[in-house]
Amino acid sequence: MANINNIDSLTLNEWLKNNEAVLIDVREVVEYKACSIPDSKHLPLSQVTIDKAHLPEHKDKKLVLHCKSGKRSMMACEKLIQEGVNFDIWNLEGGIEAWQATNLPIISNKNILPLERQVQVAVGSFILLGLIMNYLTNNQLYLILPLIIGAGLLNAGITGWCGLGKLLSNMPWNK
Repeated sequence: MANINNIDSLTLNEWLKNNEAVLIDVREVVEYKACSIPDSKHLPLSQVTIDKAHLPEHKDKKLVLHCKSGKRSMMACEKLIQEGVNFDIWNLEGGIEAWQATNLPIISNKNILPLERQVQVAVGSFILLGLIMNYLTNNQLYLILPLIIGAGLLNAGITGWCGLGKLLSNMPWNK
């Protein structure tokens, strides 16, 4: 029976140096383009299946999955186990955040604004626009915009699902 194991950044780094593992990044495209671990392969969580997990270079190597903090990669590991993989899978504890915290190398593209910051810019812009329009026109109808954005932020904080983030991740500049 296959198992899900956790691995720390330093051990994974040794495995990668010794060509003992294949590392799969399950984050969204924009996250991967903004910052990634050298030699990692990109396969978003929504596309993780048994078939795509069997990469040619996986033969006789450990399969390690990672994301930003370890939550999505654990979901990917569980998905593969449910689909019936017959080999152990490894999850990078703490994800790329833990990797960076131990000062291991990353590939960073400073020209790409991370999705979280894109959401922050959009939210701030919508709130500011609604308040400015209300002030300039003295029409309280414009206060609906900050109200909707505030409700969306509250929902994202409670549920972990951010509709604006999903929308922005599908924009052409994030492909």
